[in-house]
Amino acid sequence: MVEVQTTVESLAAELDALAQGRHGDPFRLLGRHLHDGKTVVRGFFPNADSVSLTTGSGVTMNMQAIHESGIFEASAKALSDNYHFSVSRDGQDSIILDPYSFGSWLGEMDHHLFCAGTHQNLYEKLGSHVTEVDGTAGVVFVVWAPNASVCSVVGEFNHWDTRVHVMRKHESSGLWEIFIPGLTAGLKYKYSIRDDQGNHLPYKNDPFGHAFEGPPGNASIVYDSHYQWRDSKWTSTQNDALNLDKPVSLYEVHLQSWRRDSEENSYSYRELAEHLIPYAVDNGFTHLELLPITEHPFAGSWGYQPIGLFAPLATLGSPDDFRFFVDQCHRAGLGVIMDWVPAHFPADAHGLARFDGTALFEHEDPRQGFHTEWNTCIFNYGRNEVKNYLLSNALYWIREFHLDGLRVDAVASMLYLDYSRNEGEWIPNQYGGRENLEAVEFLQQVNIWVREAGAVTFAEESTSWDGVTRGVDKGGLGFNYKWNMGWMNDVLDYFSEDPINRKYHLDKLTFGLTYAFSENFILPFSHDETVYGKRSLLSKMPGDSWQQYANLRALYMYLYTQPGKKLLFMGGEFAQHMEWNHDGELDWGSLGDSSHQGMLKLVHELNGTYRREKALHAGDCHSLGFQWIDCSDTENSVISYYRRIPDTAEHVVCVFNFTPVVRRNYRVGVYDQVSYREILNSDSKEFGGSGVVGSSAYIAEEVPASSKPLSFAIDLPPLAGIILKPE
Repeated sequence: MVEVQTTVESLAAELDALAQGRHGDPFRLLGRHLHDGKTVVRGFFPNADSVSLTTGSGVTMNMQAIHESGIFEASAKALSDNYHFSVSRDGQDSIILDPYSFGSWLGEMDHHLFCAGTHQNLYEKLGSHVTEVDGTAGVVFVVWAPNASVCSVVGEFNHWDTRVHVMRKHESSGLWEIFIPGLTAGLKYKYSIRDDQGNHLPYKNDPFGHAFEGPPGNASIVYDSHYQWRDSKWTSTQNDALNLDKPVSLYEVHLQSWRRDSEENSYSYRELAEHLIPYAVDNGFTHLELLPITEHPFAGSWGYQPIGLFAPLATLGSPDDFRFFVDQCHRAGLGVIMDWVPAHFPADAHGLARFDGTALFEHEDPRQGFHTEWNTCIFNYGRNEVKNYLLSNALYWIREFHLDGLRVDAVASMLYLDYSRNEGEWIPNQYGGRENLEAVEFLQQVNIWVREAGAVTFAEESTSWDGVTRGVDKGGLGFNYKWNMGWMNDVLDYFSEDPINRKYHLDKLTFGLTYAFSENFILPFSHDETVYGKRSLLSKMPGDSWQQYANLRALYMYLYTQPGKKLLFMGGEFAQHMEWNHDGELDWGSLGDSSHQGMLKLVHELNGTYRREKALHAGDCHSLGFQWIDCSDTENSVISYYRRIPDTAEHVVCVFNFTPVVRRNYRVGVYDQVSYREILNSDSKEFGGSGVVGSSAYIAEEVPASSKPLSFAIDLPPLAGIILKPE
């Protein structure tokens, strides 16, 4: 409690400002203060008929209305801070504790770390939190709006009156805060902000809000988690995805359209736990990769234009429902990766755009701060507070929701200042270059923090930026893995060719191996390849129906035997005919057809073989894990190669025939005089193939082939791949 000196004239002016919602420092007037040797208590209660104050010792005194708007005052020689108000409105009485009688919830270190951009637990301080202050239960609200002249919390609890709960501003950090006693979880709220000219801005969501109301209300919701995790067995072991020698097979899922109920509603998080988890586990995937499940205003963005980075999508359930989903994944042995979008945000009025009336989270200059291609704002990575917002968000999902990793979307758009811009539409860096040096530093810090938290990061980076997965200490960006977009495009181009022309395009399969170990790669057949007229993977394949399925089986066989971790988008595992539609569900009815059943069986076997055979995964990111046997037989469109466990003699042999012609007694060159047996054949009848079968064992003979001293003869099935293992 401090002495506040005011004149009659200045007090009247301040009371007018308070009544009009223009006073930026209500803690100066409201609450308990010393004035002229007395203790003065003031409160603002619009539309109140009468107000009394009761002390901690039980003494009650009537308060005097000192302003017609509903500002009341009481004074005494001495008054403890343990008091409450009794407010009478329209014949109804209510007991109110004074929010202006509490000190700051934030500590000096919170302000310092936030301004420095290094507050790892920022999500525990900013936003709304159910807590106790001085033994009193309530909710604290903290928001960053340094250029605002007034900031208040509005909600059902104060009838959305912008004047009642104006917050305290900390000039050193630009943070505003208020503790409102008596509030509980579940209440809707927004921030009412006046810019530096006193103009009202549209109501804003809480940037750190943990739960949101759906549109059109779009309010933030006070949330208090009481979830009890049961995945200690999973979290106590090392995250396998951090180990480059471990198998990683990602099933990419858009949760809202994976499956729907009879009324066309998306499955909830708990329903997905019941159905999606066993499906992914039964089919052998190691991880789920979720398209963004953070709150977003437009469903057609699939979550890639988020507006609530700290809130799981409310249409699928509560934050604790999502915790339950992740928990159940882990208990079933399934990792969870989430797509994370720090590259941009939508310009919706209730979101981050011009949050306090200025370009706070974005750049003021549209050449730096706006994506014309996506009509979205770009984060200002050079501002410490913005970096801290994003950095703490990454840790929030890992710590609070036990996610195993983050796939960072649109990294290329962050790295290049001229991304999707013409000459004159961008501003070079301080050295005159096109690299966004501030974004580079931000990404490096994200990867350091995430790795320290025991999680993994994936970069969707579509250019040849050097060192995406190189350690930060060695000048790289520090990601664990990078999506290999070049490999994906080349392979799909090759498989889209009519087999009669493939002999002219074998380089599309071989070129990727020239850089396959320059980064730690993910080989992605993702959602981006099955939308907007690109057609499904099955529809991309040439030939009649049988050949399309055979080509796709060969494509999956190629995916699972190439060096690099695997990713397959939902629906691809059973060869969905139609293009992905985010407004519907997958074509589950197609599984009544044997061809689709066969494809699902193949993917199941591929995942199992990939996980069982160490030679197929231990060298995924190591040059000693792969060796060509023959990549020059263009006339027959046949290739063969070794997959090896680095620094050992253990290996498998992979042979592919990319034509619809059976190649009889085809010679495959090898180094070892051993007997090989077939462990997987994409042409097997159980997968829908023709069932071309060779011998039970293929014995290497002293017949040179493909510059190898030995070879064995094999009948190669049409449009198929075979994996052979030495006995």
